[in-house]
Amino acid sequence: MQFFARKRFRDLSEQEILALAISSEEDDAQIYRGYAERLRADFPASARMFDGMAAEEDEHRALLIEAHKQRFGDTIPLIRREHVAGYYARRPIWLVENLGIERIREEAEMMERDAERFYLAAAKRSSDAQTRKLLGDLAAAEAGHQDTAQGLAEEHLDTDARSAEEATAHRQFVLTWVQPGLAGLMDGSVSTLAPIFATAFATQDSWTTFLVGVAASVGAGISMGFTEAASDDGEISGRGSPLKRGIAAGVMTTLGGLGHAMPYLIPDFWTATGLAVIIVFFELWAIAWIQNRYMDTPFFRAAFQVVLGGALVLAAGVLIGSG
Repeated sequence: MQFFARKRFRDLSEQEILALAISSEEDDAQIYRGYAERLRADFPASARMFDGMAAEEDEHRALLIEAHKQRFGDTIPLIRREHVAGYYARRPIWLVENLGIERIREEAEMMERDAERFYLAAAKRSSDAQTRKLLGDLAAAEAGHQDTAQGLAEEHLDTDARSAEEATAHRQFVLTWVQPGLAGLMDGSVSTLAPIFATAFATQDSWTTFLVGVAASVGAGISMGFTEAASDDGEISGRGSPLKRGIAAGVMTTLGGLGHAMPYLIPDFWTATGLAVIIVFFELWAIAWIQNRYMDTPFFRAAFQVVLGGALVLAAGVLIGSG
């Protein structure tokens, strides 16, 4: 019923079209200011760019209001995007603001392209000359917004500023996702080796070993996720959302343990064990590579620490299970 309660664009009067353009410009200016505030602390150059884009939207809104006063008077009808069926929508800012600086820039470009395409399509469907001209002018204004955005980006985002912001974004990605995820992967891959292989050699039963492996992996993942989320709210450390870090740590811990538990779905014990050992080998080297790639740990030192530590835990599990 909500869909049918909306008014179709072709049924709008010229005054309503102008009012819709005014409210759209106001909304977009607020979105850009929201982006600017979100980015100001870590990405000041991009924040200035969005401040400039918001100011441009304000200028166009002022021109539209003046045009409305001249043609229809001071009373502007209350009509917004959600009142018109098929009108382009804007994503809530909270769905975009946590997706990274490049994603926010792409969203801003898409906002301007969507508006331009809509006005051009609407102008083609209009049979009234004045309405067609109005929609064409709005399309041109949106195209001008894109040029302005590019100019502001060139003004505020020179090579040094963009490089600095990319470095900040990379650091935030590492702190929020890679670091807790790597800790979880190490914990899941290494700490579950002993119980899984101890069970395997004690029972020599693939299904029992699989159940123990799944239980150990899921339990370790839940524990690691809650521990990471509760250990630091990110306000002072700057490590980002505790929810995101908890998810990264918990999921990677579980996957790290499941990697060498899944082979025990194979009924033959020795085949399953041989495959599990091979998977453990690749898991440990993958951890060493991630440490080298994202944490700047020398590869051979990372490999020595992780592979040697994992091998000792694996050996302990086998010895305990065999005893």
